[in-house]
Amino acid sequence: QVQLVESGGGLVQAGGSRRLSCAASGRTFSSYAMGWFRQAPGKERELVAAISWSGGSIHYADSVKGRFTISRDNAKNTVYLQMSSLKPEDTAVYYCAADLTLSPVVVSINPNYWGQGTQVTVSS
Repeated sequence: QVQLVESGGGLVQAGGSRRLSCAASGRTFSSYAMGWFRQAPGKERELVAAISWSGGSIHYADSVKGRFTISRDNAKNTVYLQMSSLKPEDTAVYYCAADLTLSPVVVSINPNYWGQGTQVTVSS
């Protein structure tokens, strides 16, 4: 079992920055890949960024490349999403997810566990 708790959401102005955190507990954190998804009202949930168990492989959606950075600290059992140059279209509920894969390369996430989500609202 893996428990995931996101934090860091809130209201931010367009052009601003925000850092989301996801604290994991349960299974050994360094044994699985992590991802950040988001879901805007009326839209499907989409993968934003993914990171392998070691941090050596990272994948971003085209819509956030160059603006968002995913990272993980295996000593703190935490994955982060640093968001910069935020746009109103980044407004969504952001979810972290755990994928129990040991693959050293990550290009997608097949979630085995989800966090509860944190709302990010970008005002224009």
